[in-house]
Amino acid sequence: MLGRDERESSAHALLAARAQGWSAEPVELLDLGTIADTLATVASLDGLAAVVHLGHPEQPSPGLERALLEGAPSLTLTAAVAVLPEWVWVAGPGSSGGQVVVDEAGLRDCAGILRGLGIHPRLVPTRTPIAERIALAGPDGSLVVERSRMPAGFAELPDSAVLAERGPVWYGLLQSRADAPEFTTPAQVWLAFGPYDDHRGSLQPTLSVIADAGIDLQHLRSQASVTGPHVFFTSFSCPSSAVLAALVNELDTSGIAHRVLAVLPGAAFEPGPDRATPQWSGEL
Repeated sequence: MLGRDERESSAHALLAARAQGWSAEPVELLDLGTIADTLATVASLDGLAAVVHLGHPEQPSPGLERALLEGAPSLTLTAAVAVLPEWVWVAGPGSSGGQVVVDEAGLRDCAGILRGLGIHPRLVPTRTPIAERIALAGPDGSLVVERSRMPAGFAELPDSAVLAERGPVWYGLLQSRADAPEFTTPAQVWLAFGPYDDHRGSLQPTLSVIADAGIDLQHLRSQASVTGPHVFFTSFSCPSSAVLAALVNELDTSGIAHRVLAVLPGAAFEPGPDRATPQWSGEL
C-alpha cells in the first residue's frame, strides 16, 4: 500500500510512484492526514509506505527534516525521483482570470511564478473538491490545478504555459525499516546529529569526525531543540554503506547522538537544488 500526506498533490504523488515503480495501481494514493500522521501511520502499519515531497535530495525541505527526526526511528527515505509538474491555469467560458484559487501544493510549486504574473491567489486546502473551488472562484474566477483534474468546460488561460517553467519537483519514498538500506554505489544521505556537549565551539569536533570520514557536506542546517540548544541536519553524497557505517561507528564512539533520515541511491540529482546569487559586502 502507498499513501501521501493531505497537503500533497495526489496527481503528482501518483506520477512519482508510477515513474519509479513504487506502485502500479491506477488509483490515487491513500490520504494519510497531516505529515505527522503520515509518518506515524507508516511507522505503525506493515507494508505501508508513503510518497513525500523532498525539496531536493541535496537540499532537503526543512519541514520534512524536522518531521522525520520527530518521527519514529524506523522511518527512512529510501528513493527519490523528479517529476514534471502538471500545473495549469484554467478558467470557465467568459472568464478572464479574476480570483485565482490554488491549493497548498500548487502554491508551494508555483508561488514565484504566480507572483511574477502579479497574481495574489486565494489559498484552499489540498483536500478541497474541485466543485467547491469553482464555487469559490466565482463566474469570473480561475483555478490552478493539475492538468488531469481540469474541470470539464474549462480551458487554459494564455499565461498557463508559464507554470511549466517551474521545472521538476522531487519526491521520495518513505518506509519503515529496521536498518538503513545497504548500498555499494553512491547514495545521498541525510544525517541528523546533536553534539554530545552543546556549547560554543561544540559543533567543530562533530564536523571533524565527518571530515575525517572523507565526507563533504552539501547541506548543513541547525534547529533549536527541546533536549538541548541545537540539532543539526546534513545532506551529503556517500560512496557506500561501509563508509556510512564507519561514520556512524565513530559518532557512537564520540558520544554524538545521530540518526540516518534518508539513503537515496544516486550519484547526481539533476536538476540541482535552487542556487543563491550572493551580493557580498566586500570585493573578493
